[in-house]
Amino acid sequence: MCGLVGAIARRDVIPFLVDGLRSLEYRGYDSAGVATLNDKGLYKQRAVGKVEALAQQLAATGMSGTMGIGHTRWATHGRPEENNAHPHVSTEMVAVVHNGIIENYEEMRRELQTLGYEFESQTDTEVIAHRIHHHLQSQHSLLAAVTETLKELEGAFAIAAISNEEPGRIVAARRGSPLVVGIGKEENFVASDVTALLSETRDFIFLEEGDVVDMTSEAVTVYNEYGRVAERPIQTSNVKKNAVEKGDYPHFMLKEIYEQSIALRQTLAPAIKDERLDEGYLGTDAEDILDRIERIHICACGTSYHAGVVGSYLLEKLGKIPCRVEHASEYRYRSPVVTDNTLFLVLSQSGETADTLAALRYAKQAGYAATLSICNVDSSSLVRESDLCFLTHAGPEIGVASTKAFTTQLMAMNIITLFMARRRGLDEAEEQRYLQVLKQASAAIEAALNLDGQIRDIAMSLADCSHSLFLGRGNMYPIAMEGALKLKEISYIHAEAYPGGELKHGPLALIDEDMPIVAVAPKDALQPKMKANLQEVQARGGKLLIFADQGSDFESANQSTVLKLPTVDDFIAPILYTVPLQLLAYHVAVIRGTNVDQPRNLAKSVTVE
Repeated sequence: MCGLVGAIARRDVIPFLVDGLRSLEYRGYDSAGVATLNDKGLYKQRAVGKVEALAQQLAATGMSGTMGIGHTRWATHGRPEENNAHPHVSTEMVAVVHNGIIENYEEMRRELQTLGYEFESQTDTEVIAHRIHHHLQSQHSLLAAVTETLKELEGAFAIAAISNEEPGRIVAARRGSPLVVGIGKEENFVASDVTALLSETRDFIFLEEGDVVDMTSEAVTVYNEYGRVAERPIQTSNVKKNAVEKGDYPHFMLKEIYEQSIALRQTLAPAIKDERLDEGYLGTDAEDILDRIERIHICACGTSYHAGVVGSYLLEKLGKIPCRVEHASEYRYRSPVVTDNTLFLVLSQSGETADTLAALRYAKQAGYAATLSICNVDSSSLVRESDLCFLTHAGPEIGVASTKAFTTQLMAMNIITLFMARRRGLDEAEEQRYLQVLKQASAAIEAALNLDGQIRDIAMSLADCSHSLFLGRGNMYPIAMEGALKLKEISYIHAEAYPGGELKHGPLALIDEDMPIVAVAPKDALQPKMKANLQEVQARGGKLLIFADQGSDFESANQSTVLKLPTVDDFIAPILYTVPLQLLAYHVAVIRGTNVDQPRNLAKSVTVE
């Protein structure tokens, strides 16, 4: 959500700032801008819409500079208009870009107005620029002025500031929103995401909560939340630049759907040692911690929440351990009761999801036995702040609608389930059988991808619909939830998911010939129940799209279309049945002409509450 870049060098940084913002477009935004300092002063250029519009304006003006900051904005305060776009400038002296939300901005705005400052925007960000300028009148440096301003801000943010009083310096800070420094040769960079910097450097400093960085072209100094110089290690990234490019695919989402078989193998492999699942992969204290655990509490948002629900079915059925799941956005506000020896488990693709991070920080003070994160980014706040961590290896995920991050989270939940099950009677031979099943997941995904053409044809029948229902039973219910979420996210078709048995408790009233029903119905113990539910739909004229397996007796008829998937063990069925639902949503969205990778109103990394 929003993207931030900054650079200070001995060359014109405008081309880098534009390219960096292009690399962050996947995060979701509605306007873009840059500010730079050169020997003639401080300049800014802003545009509503895509980065390309900004690039054209910059080319027309010939704006240049050896240092600057840039931003892609996702509107929170004020409409997507040029006056609300970042950077925000105070008295042509200070420019600021900002991710996050300043909760006390209205109070600060009123105070600044009494001091004579005039506001051109409706944003919370503009108070930061004016406040830094105000403190510059009494402080000896930009660093000191920013530090004083940070003390007054309430909320979550990452900021970068420049001032024509110190043309060789960028000061940046983070509190609750990610920020990374890129180290170059006689040039340095800052960004909200490493993807913005991969074209310039592989060496990064990942700032910690409360850090402030003072950056010139020659040096980088990091101060911790107490104002003391902090040693932060320089880490070399192995992410390749082409990993965040589409290649021959028309959309990142389709590319990432097709990368899932590889991502699953990459996620499983590091958790195996000597042909056995290795608890040490979670952390050095994992074995002792897991020995004490008697129940598990899962928190996550969006797609990750659905992975947590699937995991709860597995943990209770096979792991024989009590488990509950809830939305991270609600967790802190309901006074949760924590029982002894409970593990707090959080899931997030980015590891910077604001609600999930806040839930983790609350949990660390609430008396849980330990915390465990499942995450795709090893340098993220979630990973650094958890006692244990399961790193998925999905690779960079650019499409806003999560695909490979979700299926690798399901793989992680499977493995954690086996860790718990071995403590509750699962013998080694049976565990080995499950491990072999997990190794089959990649091949099953590849087989499902062979149905892409058929799914594209089926998508035509959904593209003109306004509403749809998704049905599943058992651990296929959260997969139906995920399928409905994907469809609504990228095609803008209203979609809801229900357990099959809940149809007659209300949703059946919606069934008619204009309401398509998508059913996830593998051949398992609940398939006869699901079949009866679907007959209720057919009896009322509903149209069915059924995803079943080769062993089922579902057949296509006048009112129903059946697509058959490979037969797999129940243990990995949720992973398999996710794929056709992803493809269905993708093709419906393409037919409808929506922006698949950057759906309206949404952002990839939700770093505000």
